[in-house]
Amino acid sequence: LHSLTGRLFKAPGINLVNTYNILNMKPGLIFIFAIAVAKMSFAQPIMLPLEKNNYQKVTSYDQLTEFISQLDQQSGLLKVETIGKSVQGRNLYALKFSSGEFGKDKSKLKVLFLAQQHGNEQSGKEGALMLAQLLLKPENKFLFDKLDFAIIPQTNPDGSEVNKRRNGNDADLNRNHLVLTEPETQAVHRFFDKYLFEVTMDVHEYAPYGGDWQKYGYRRNASETLGVNTNPNVSEQIRTFSNNEVFPFWSKYLTDNKFNNAIYAPGGPPEQDYIRHSTFDVNDGRQSFGIQNTLSFIQEGLNGEDTYVDNIRHRAEGQMTGMRAILQFAYLHQGEIKKMVADGRKVLASGKANPKVSIQSEHAATGQKLSMTLLSYSTNTDTVVVVNDYRPVVKSIYDVAKPAGYLVPTQNKVLMDWVKRQALAYSPFKNQKGNKIEQYTIKGIDSIDFERDIIINPQVEANAYTGAIGEGEYIFIPTAQLKGNMVVLALEPKSELGLVTYPQFADLLKIGEKFPVLRVLKK
Repeated sequence: LHSLTGRLFKAPGINLVNTYNILNMKPGLIFIFAIAVAKMSFAQPIMLPLEKNNYQKVTSYDQLTEFISQLDQQSGLLKVETIGKSVQGRNLYALKFSSGEFGKDKSKLKVLFLAQQHGNEQSGKEGALMLAQLLLKPENKFLFDKLDFAIIPQTNPDGSEVNKRRNGNDADLNRNHLVLTEPETQAVHRFFDKYLFEVTMDVHEYAPYGGDWQKYGYRRNASETLGVNTNPNVSEQIRTFSNNEVFPFWSKYLTDNKFNNAIYAPGGPPEQDYIRHSTFDVNDGRQSFGIQNTLSFIQEGLNGEDTYVDNIRHRAEGQMTGMRAILQFAYLHQGEIKKMVADGRKVLASGKANPKVSIQSEHAATGQKLSMTLLSYSTNTDTVVVVNDYRPVVKSIYDVAKPAGYLVPTQNKVLMDWVKRQALAYSPFKNQKGNKIEQYTIKGIDSIDFERDIIINPQVEANAYTGAIGEGEYIFIPTAQLKGNMVVLALEPKSELGLVTYPQFADLLKIGEKFPVLRVLKK
């Protein structure tokens, strides 16, 4: 009771006289009143670590852990799950918001956000914590009538603690979603596979302060930018919907909340290099989910210029507002999105998807020009610059016929480990009469430009495989599965997004030798 009295002095409308009257209540009434005050007291918003730090220091891992633990205790809407550990042993947390048991109500749309894959991009983490605090307010409870929402506020705690881009193994996590060598990306994909989220967003920062832009005299200045799925193998319906419906809603929401914004379009400077719509590679946190016909986005906020705490409050609030916009859109279009994603995934899983898969593509112009609002270094004011070499679409330059599946030799440990990390559906292969199997021969290795990087471009020749296949020598990976298009992109030797472009798989390509992965053709 004395402890309760101490808290009462801090509660609104309670003074010494009121407290005296309370102490003279009957015991039963005191008990009831104590419960009411306890609820009133604990319902008060928990202060953000960033706010406690007076916006002069970003949230540490320990502060983040304490904060989300307090949020977890405050509300039954939130459950915190540890989904894995970082290289250095720090926990990776997923905050799961639901009005019931998370993932059980099939009518609800499942939404996943992740932030701070790059440790030196701090505002995504801070915005995620702001969003978590905001969602526990009573006025936002309506969202969870239609949504089950999860957010991973800090994907790279090791990098964050030292403000470095890469993780504890010096790996770039946002270039690791295909090979999945790192514990952090493995944890994220296990979590995604567990619930099969229909909407995802990966939150980053962009830095516009490069020397080329300074020489040009202008730089980007949008508080927030949004990128959509661009890989041509993602359902066209999803890509069109993202461009025509989601982006305009997101942009207006940010504008209404006083944050300038733009489509995420790297490249340039204008007239020196082209401007494109990001990347179509499937090794990042947007396209790796998008290739499974997920409505998937990347949000890039403006980085600090001199230090990572520059204007951190505004940057974090911008990130939070952009995330809140996608949540609002998902709520308003819950049924439409659910059906669109389900239809696209059903086609993938049935094996009746597009019979061809684009394994080499390029950013292409359409004749459209882009008006970019840039900050002038000379006047320090925003100026509209027209970009003539603007390439907003991705078109295929090399397709392959989608096979029924691939045969991976069980003795190839590197490949078998990758199959298991990706949690692919597979089975032991027993050769049967009527199977048509082919194998590539590597005739040479050329090069190709991929988004201003020069990568390998093998010359291959496909021939019927006539060798014997013993029991247990191969596993069969069908392309009729949710990750079917990703499997093709990964295992085709000419794929510019394939495993062969990574050092650990370089031995798969040897000029004059056979490629060890076989193709099983559709009958």
